[in-house]
Amino acid sequence: MRFFCAILPLLFLATSASAQVQNAKESDKRLPPGKGGWGVREAEVKDASLPRVLCIGDSILGGYLETLRKDLDGKANVDAWVTPVSQASGELPKAISEILATHKYDVIHFNLGLHGWQKGRIPEGKFEPLTQKMVDNLRAGAPQAKLIWASTTPVTVKGKPEELDPVINATILEHNRMAANVMKASKVPINDLYSLMSPKLSLASGDQFHWKTDARVMQGHAVAAAIEQHLPKK
Repeated sequence: MRFFCAILPLLFLATSASAQVQNAKESDKRLPPGKGGWGVREAEVKDASLPRVLCIGDSILGGYLETLRKDLDGKANVDAWVTPVSQASGELPKAISEILATHKYDVIHFNLGLHGWQKGRIPEGKFEPLTQKMVDNLRAGAPQAKLIWASTTPVTVKGKPEELDPVINATILEHNRMAANVMKASKVPINDLYSLMSPKLSLASGDQFHWKTDARVMQGHAVAAAIEQHLPKK
C-alpha cells in the first residue's frame, strides 16, 4: 500500500505533463491546428534500427509532415509534435522534457513561430533569452541529438496571398532574425524556410498563414533534405 501511495504523485505528474502536451489550445481562431489536431504524432515504426527524428512545429509542420515522412521512408522514423505553444509558454520546458524522455532522438528539427507574434505573448526583450532556454532544454533532454532550427514562413494579407502583411510579417522577420542570432551563437544549423517561400507567395493559401499543397510539398522536401544531412552514417 505504501508503494502504491508513493508512486501516485509520479503518475499524476506524468499524466499532467501528457495533458499539457496533447491538449494545448490556441485562442486565436486564425491559427487552427489543421488535419490531425495538436499533439504528438508518433511514427509508424517498421524498422526500429533506423535513426529516430523529432520535428517540433505548428500547423506548418502539420502541413508538410506527410511529404517529410515519405521522403525519409526507409531512412528514419519521424515523430512530430504539432503544437501552438511559444517560447514563452510556461508548460514548454516540462513538455520538452516529457517528449524527449520517450525516445532517443538522433535529430531534432524545430520551429515555434506562428504562435508568438501576437502582442504580449512573448514579453518585450525576452525573445532571445527564451529561445536560448528552449535550445538549452532540447540539448539537456537529448544531448546526443543534432538540432536544426527552421525559420518561420512568411505571413500574407488575407485574401491577397501575393502581398506580405506589413505588420505581422514584420514581426515574423524580426523574430526570425533574433532566433537566427541564438542559433548562430549556439552552433545550431538553420533551415531557412522563410527564404524558401518568400519568392513563392502565389502558393500561399490566402488565409494569411498557411500554404497550398504544392508549397507544403516543397517545405516537406526541404525539411527532409536538411534532416538527411545530419542522420547518423551507417
